[in-house]
Amino acid sequence: MSSWTIRLPYATPPLSLNSRMHWATKARLTREIREVTATAARLLPRCERIAVELHYVPRDRRRRDVDNLVATLKPCLDAMVPHLIPDDTPEYVTWTVHIDPPNRIDPHLYLTIERLQ
Repeated sequence: MSSWTIRLPYATPPLSLNSRMHWATKARLTREIREVTATAARLLPRCERIAVELHYVPRDRRRRDVDNLVATLKPCLDAMVPHLIPDDTPEYVTWTVHIDPPNRIDPHLYLTIERLQ
């Protein structure tokens, strides 16, 4: 099986299920996340099925809800469709979200993508 890692250019999740931002700001961030992910996905070989994990490495040990990461993951999955997988339905992709141990020096987000049989 093949696997790849895509580091996203964010120190914190840009979108959250709890955020109450202006619709234009949310649209701009969603477009930006899609563009970053699509640029990386174009470099990977097409796959029939994949498993995607979004990891958040926070700066500190504060309590966080892992389900809030789904708002950031969705545009990533949408961006993979034309380049990596036929569709982002459960038939082609499974996904999970994780909060990793903190790193004060290098907080970041990254995707791991694994080709499934």
